[in-house]
Amino acid sequence: MIQLTRLNNARLAVNCDLIKYVEAAPDTVITLLNGEKLVVRETTEEVIRRVSEFRRAVLSSSSASAPAHPATPAEKPIFPPPESEGSERG
Repeated sequence: MIQLTRLNNARLAVNCDLIKYVEAAPDTVITLLNGEKLVVRETTEEVIRRVSEFRRAVLSSSSASAPAHPATPAEKPIFPPPESEGSERG
């Protein structure tokens, strides 16, 4: 989530995964995926910068917590080997 400021100076946190687009009209208007619109004091460039920083922080923290060499599962055949011709089941 990123922190932004409404026009009345109230702070709000926005889930940046829900942002559809950001436009300057002349105030910065953020349209969410559900159609809700938020008007904020930050410029479009500032909103984009904060979203980029947030995503960079998430990606760097997830790669830092991942093991250096993830364990690979033992290879198993997807299908059982074909039965040899002429074998009988009993």
